[in-house]
Amino acid sequence: MKSGQYSHLGVSEHCGFDERAQLNTVKRFFDSVTVIETPTFGLFDAQTLPFNIKEMPDVFSPFRRKVEKHCKPLSVHPPMESLPSPFTPQLDESFLFAIDTDLPSPSQSSFVGGETAALTHLNTYLFDWKAAATYKDTRNALDTWQDSTKLSAWLANGSLSAREVIRQVQQFEATVEKNDSTYWIYFELLWREFFHWLQCKYGANWFRFGGIQGKKPSTQHCPETFALWCEGKTGYPIVDACMRQLAETGYMSNRGRQLVASCFVRELRQDWRYGAAWFEHQLIDYDVGSNWGNWLYLAGVGSDPRGHRQFNLQKQTEIYDSDGQFRKKWL
Repeated sequence: MKSGQYSHLGVSEHCGFDERAQLNTVKRFFDSVTVIETPTFGLFDAQTLPFNIKEMPDVFSPFRRKVEKHCKPLSVHPPMESLPSPFTPQLDESFLFAIDTDLPSPSQSSFVGGETAALTHLNTYLFDWKAAATYKDTRNALDTWQDSTKLSAWLANGSLSAREVIRQVQQFEATVEKNDSTYWIYFELLWREFFHWLQCKYGANWFRFGGIQGKKPSTQHCPETFALWCEGKTGYPIVDACMRQLAETGYMSNRGRQLVASCFVRELRQDWRYGAAWFEHQLIDYDVGSNWGNWLYLAGVGSDPRGHRQFNLQKQTEIYDSDGQFRKKWL
């Protein structure tokens, strides 16, 4: 390969509608480049799933049962013994920038990018804190670093693979403890997997008002109401606290995401797509499948068989912020 002339492009195979469109555009404009796609995103690839993607279940439970009965997560590829020499393009000095190599270690209040930080945190979570043994009981905490895995940002940007997570969880089960909580980490990764393949099945319908069910909700978009929700000024304290947490940190717990989405669609009667788009804009761990899939679900136009899921905000506040500390911190 000569400087500036590329013969091959390697990418992780993706099911996202826009991501596929972007890659197809690259292929069309650079038809002399060989594109190599490798299925690295999830636990399985299309060939190992027990059904054709177009015929996969639209509901999580039958998907999970079939996968658990017929599939095992793909193995992690062994690390390369050596890497090829890096290619350094010749750039104008105006494009050069300094890279800060003195990065902090992962802490209990921040995410640090990269594979090294991801593996360090995974090891700390599993083998130092041994927090996987209580994950199912603590995962719904609204604002505690140690109570859920906090792996989502590294999974979303490709610094960490779901297969490596499962490999190390299995090691934890073999050497420390195996229980419902350690299984539940796998269970949650199956939800991620489910949305990943479901978006492949439905393409552009993943983003349409009527969702994958094709039925339009009785909601609308009000710019003023939307802005108040984004700013954490809805008048629902638990929702406002979660939205201000998101604005400041780029992160919100899974329970918090369900509460603010339910409020947005049910109490505020807003078009779910604007909420999903705001999350896409804000989240440090944004993933097109999980984000839009969960919003579809809460809006009643996705994979929820009940079709109408609404959280009692007062009851949820009493359960998950009984002492008021979360609201006090963020409000």
